[in-house]
Amino acid sequence: MLHSLQSRGGMVTAPHHLAAQAGAAVLREGGNAVEAMVATAAAIAVVYPHMNGLGGDGFWLIHTPGTAAPVAVRACGGAAQAADAAFYQAHGDAAIPTRGPRAALTVAGAIGGWAEALEVARAWGGKPLPLARLLEDAIRHAREGMPITTSQVELTRAKWAELEHVPGFAAAFAPEGQPHRGDTLRQPRIAATLQRLAEAGLHDFYRGDLARSMARDLQALGSPLALADLEGWHAAQVAPLSVQLSAGSVFNQPPPTQGVSSLAILGLFDRLGVGQAEGFDHVHGLVESTKQAFAWRNRHVGDPAYMRADPAAFLQASSLDAEAARIDKARAAPWPEPTEPGDTVWMGAADAHGTVVSYIQSIYWEFGSGIVLPETGLHWQNRGASFTLGAGPNQLAPGRLPFHTLNPALAHLKDGRVLAYGTMGGEGQPQTQAAVFTRHVLFGQDMQAAVTAPRWLLGRTWGDQSTNLKLESRVDPALVDRLRAAGHDVQVVGAFEDMMGHAGAVAFHPDGRIEGATDPRADGICAGV
Repeated sequence: MLHSLQSRGGMVTAPHHLAAQAGAAVLREGGNAVEAMVATAAAIAVVYPHMNGLGGDGFWLIHTPGTAAPVAVRACGGAAQAADAAFYQAHGDAAIPTRGPRAALTVAGAIGGWAEALEVARAWGGKPLPLARLLEDAIRHAREGMPITTSQVELTRAKWAELEHVPGFAAAFAPEGQPHRGDTLRQPRIAATLQRLAEAGLHDFYRGDLARSMARDLQALGSPLALADLEGWHAAQVAPLSVQLSAGSVFNQPPPTQGVSSLAILGLFDRLGVGQAEGFDHVHGLVESTKQAFAWRNRHVGDPAYMRADPAAFLQASSLDAEAARIDKARAAPWPEPTEPGDTVWMGAADAHGTVVSYIQSIYWEFGSGIVLPETGLHWQNRGASFTLGAGPNQLAPGRLPFHTLNPALAHLKDGRVLAYGTMGGEGQPQTQAAVFTRHVLFGQDMQAAVTAPRWLLGRTWGDQSTNLKLESRVDPALVDRLRAAGHDVQVVGAFEDMMGHAGAVAFHPDGRIEGATDPRADGICAGV
């Protein structure tokens, strides 16, 4: 029998154990959940570089006791001012490259998000921990090195052909050829970069010596990003989206993320009257809800400044009622819709005072654009490769925000719990969130059991190009047969597949207990205090 872990002093869950321990150490020293998450985010940028990094983006939901809605921090960068269709046409590109310098076309927002989240926490009063303390573990891991995980080894090998000639990649991540599990990865330039941030402050990344260094390297490599793009960018606090369910209120990030999809799936499923987990009605109902939610997303979601449709209106009860009525409870609707892959980490934290954080950090594809900046050692995201050069909701324009698969979730449940949950996995993020939430909250499964249980995935995701319905092999064969009979294009995959995401959850209970779960598909733990 699987059971989630519990504590009273605090909890951090992350898909790498060293990152979770970095956050828990901050909680033990009296830090709050936001400070713990900054320590966790910095550490995981070092120890899980294939999934995220300092050159990526991040999104926060921060709950504080007594508030009606969490604070949402949007830390995603816009396209360079020089990045437009003419720039790519001049280089002979029919589409934005997915790797290399021209794939590095958006500002990296994660560091600015750390700064904005710490400003949110500073308003609570108390004595903040020094930034140098929050970055301490990350600096040590970068300087002294850490054993490379199996997942990093396998992804390096799988993507070697498209990454080995990208400037700086091989020297940074495979200096002696393709790595093996347990090899030590040392990143002295990242250690020096983090040390500089600890001494000069996080804003040095955008308006200081680090910004000038990164801009020089980006321009020399052929990226359209320039110093002015870094200097002009700031993280932002935004109003979160929410949906009302029978179990409580669920919150997520607004566009340009797909948070609206995650909320819509739950809102639609809540209307189907499903009474138990794991059967046909559960899986089929969530898959069909996913199709409805993704169809709306694909038509409308992009930079919110350019959107014509209102995601909050789509999440209203009358709209969800109408969408749910179109779901056939017995037959599969046609598929596919266009989709996008992605690589990400989700992490959660809660402290003894009831502050709960849901955070997600990403470089988009594995290792992002692949370029590694010579001076700072950063590998830069390729999030801007999701732009289209032609017309559409995600059309490239200078300064424009790209569509994001990232979406951290947080719920205020009617029983008094505050639940933070999420996953990596690109297209699979909303689906895994829905699987974990419905199992745990609606059907009463233990939190860890809900995370570990066999999952499914509709469409493309991290590491895979096909668009069918994939089911882990632990799913009951009778259920597989019934889904096929209902018209689903089913593919059975491995028992614990990376493509199904690296999920986790943290809950703060009304009695002060803190509960956490982590995904056996990853390398993480729940670190309690």
